[in-house]
Amino acid sequence: MTGWRLLLTRPAEESAALADELAAAGIFSSSLPLLAIAPLAMSDAQRALMAGLDRYCAVIVVSKPAARLGLELMRQYWPQAPQQKWFTVGAATAQILAAHGLDVSYPQWGDDSEALLAMPAFTSAVRGVQPKVLILRGEGGREMLAERLRSLGAQVDYLELYRRELPSYPPATLHKRVTGERLNALVVSSGQGLEHLHHLAGDDWPQLARLPLFVPSPRVAELARSAGAQHVVDCRGASAAALLAALREHPAPAF
Repeated sequence: MTGWRLLLTRPAEESAALADELAAAGIFSSSLPLLAIAPLAMSDAQRALMAGLDRYCAVIVVSKPAARLGLELMRQYWPQAPQQKWFTVGAATAQILAAHGLDVSYPQWGDDSEALLAMPAFTSAVRGVQPKVLILRGEGGREMLAERLRSLGAQVDYLELYRRELPSYPPATLHKRVTGERLNALVVSSGQGLEHLHHLAGDDWPQLARLPLFVPSPRVAELARSAGAQHVVDCRGASAAALLAALREHPAPAF
């Protein structure tokens, strides 16, 4: 497994944490953040959603930035959080919420929307007459989750707290990083991260698309293959543990 040399593309703080865990396992990585978190200005409608937080039987937080920004906004309206169930798709996001005393649950097996929907605690929380669910997220994402909930009769509202932007890099930065550090695989944590990777690669994409690409879900895997990636590995989760498990299952390529 130590033959892997990975390009990490998460936001800077998350890439640094992931790099530490990989290094502890003897894996080299290089960070080129392709997602920068830009908080959104809150509209009156968005503020009203937070002011009415107690109307929701469940709150779903889809990422660590959504957790941090959501908690910051919640403190403006709720000195003491309403008694309700909170859910995340991963342990790291759950830890942020739990540290602030919230009653939060997350799937023990898998960290995606499908795993969340299968949780008994989640199905119990949204059972009832016209349940209302609030999803805290960035701009776009988790549409399947909302569609499934609406099909079950739930009212779903979004509170969008940030946008993910592509940082500015000089031309050919991605190709130079991969070749200069002899990297042999790419890692993305979301569909938008993949989109930014493809965009930044530019004319170098056909060459980079030959490298193994580790992705967090079947949906992102399908997007990657559609974009021309030739060796896509679905980690079935965006956590360090999921990535490490996938690396153990796949031998590093010999270059």
